Amino acid sequence: MKIAHALAAACFGAFAASAAAQVRWDMPTPYPAGNFHTENIAQFVADIKKATGGKLDITVHPNGSLFKANEIKRAVQGGDAQIGEILISGYSNEDPLFGVDSVPFLATSYADARRLWNASRKPIEARFEKQGLRILYSVPWPPQGIYSTKPIESMADMKGLKMRAYNPYTSRIAELAGAQPVTVQAAELAQAMATGAVNANITSGATGYDSKAWEVVKYFYDTQAWIPKNVVFVNVKAFDALDAASRKAVLHAARAAEVRGWKISEEKNKWYLGELAKNGMHVAPPSAKLKADFHNIGETMTAEWLKTAGPDGQAILDAYHRGK
Repeated sequence: MKIAHALAAACFGAFAASAAAQVRWDMPTPYPAGNFHTENIAQFVADIKKATGGKLDITVHPNGSLFKANEIKRAVQGGDAQIGEILISGYSNEDPLFGVDSVPFLATSYADARRLWNASRKPIEARFEKQGLRILYSVPWPPQGIYSTKPIESMADMKGLKMRAYNPYTSRIAELAGAQPVTVQAAELAQAMATGAVNANITSGATGYDSKAWEVVKYFYDTQAWIPKNVVFVNVKAFDALDAASRKAVLHAARAAEVRGWKISEEKNKWYLGELAKNGMHVAPPSAKLKADFHNIGETMTAEWLKTAGPDGQAILDAYHRGK
């Protein structure tokens, strides 16, 4: 009997130790489970679980189901979640450096976007660290284009349109174009377009595909205006509380996720545009006039960004242009 009790106690002790050793994190994300960003995160999480032997178990909560897109950064910062994903330019009102990748026509190719990230990563990471956060990796969206319910040949055709804005820069573009900016998160975009709350939108082919844009708009102009990025980041206290092997596993999985994510984004860009066309949308490059209008807006907004970003912003642009 004593042996049985001893065995039971040993088993319970081993179970308790195992349970105590396992760490569970919640990871809110803004986009659907089928979005390539979320699929990449699922692989990232699986890699961590495998590398740690299940010691670190991360539950992904996609499509704003745990926290809405604009609540995620604060939730991780406050410890209500340990790790999360955001569109970093959505926080450019907090710090202009966070919006450098959304200055129109500054970086319009994946190669340029990578150079811009290399030039801006350290100062952006430093700002996150001051807030108790650590950036793990970034993944870009495909280049941004214009969705509209009507043909757009020049910026004048955008006057009066209700244009979905997802960060301060898209709001500013709408203002400069004479459109009305309407803030709508990705998870609510399909409904906003269906109800007519918005009838124009500047975003990627990926978001257009996720929201089935062809059901309510018929035109997409592939302006390739900029390439915004998501970042995956972690609460520093939660990260530092991990054992050394688990921290190493997280960083290793993050490096792999960044390489994989950039590759997938570029590969899927053409596929997304093909799907838009296959579902009946008019997919075309911008007219010469529309492209020229956008470049003018880009020059205006670059100058405006530099005024707010100051010496740090100028240093980023200098490093970016040196790398070209």
